[in-house]
Amino acid sequence: MQRSKKLVSAAVAAGALLVLSACGSGSGDSEGGDKNGKLVVGATPVPAGEVLAYIQKDLAKKKGLDLEVKEFTDYVLPNTALAEGSLDANLYQNTPFLDEFNKSKGTDLTSVAGVYLPPMGVYSKKVQAVSSLKSGAVVAVPNDPTNEGRALQLLAAQGVIELKKDAGTTASPADITSNPKKLVIKELEPAQLPRSLEDVDAAVINNNFALDAGLSPKEDSIHLESVENNPYVNILAVKKGDESDPRVKKLAELLTSPEVKKFIEDKYKGSVLPVEAS
Repeated sequence: MQRSKKLVSAAVAAGALLVLSACGSGSGDSEGGDKNGKLVVGATPVPAGEVLAYIQKDLAKKKGLDLEVKEFTDYVLPNTALAEGSLDANLYQNTPFLDEFNKSKGTDLTSVAGVYLPPMGVYSKKVQAVSSLKSGAVVAVPNDPTNEGRALQLLAAQGVIELKKDAGTTASPADITSNPKKLVIKELEPAQLPRSLEDVDAAVINNNFALDAGLSPKEDSIHLESVENNPYVNILAVKKGDESDPRVKKLAELLTSPEVKKFIEDKYKGSVLPVEAS
């Protein structure tokens, strides 16, 4: 119950955040009902916004797709807008996050296609390895349920903490069963994590916020998530029932095309990993 309240509180707080309309010249007045009209897609600025901007500029017209991209600075509003119908789709989240959002909000959003993996990383200005963290070190993690669980699982995989066997993707500090270094887990808004590096011993930072802050996940992290069997691939999401929208199908095809795969590889150089076509 407490974790659901956290999402609700985040939604209220995030309502005051600036929603940036970018990468599009339209007015953004689509209500998602015209299957032949403009497709309005929500995204966080990096990497989703950049990938969609590339599609909008270089590929969309070839597919006859009128694409508008709206950028958001948090993790709640893109799903809220999608559920309410002011967006037709969004790109920024993974399936565990979407499942948690649906469960806590009573929404019915669904995945259309996996696009890329933005590996979460551990960053520090004080140590060169997670194992080098000293006793009592302060480690900042995202404060939303899914990303916090992901961060704690990443720390557990490095052996500095142990979690309950059934903790899963929504693990919380209450699920820590062993903490030999007596690490202090500090929960922060995801966007604040890069700025926290001056004040904490380490921070587990989502890929998009790391890139947005000028960090290179591949070069600057002291540990980066493995791609192997990773459930956190970012997805194109829509309201259930809209998967067959021809505009959505066109965008899904473009997002998984060889052109976009090459764009991601060239631009992010291993810091964002495109999904291999099945």
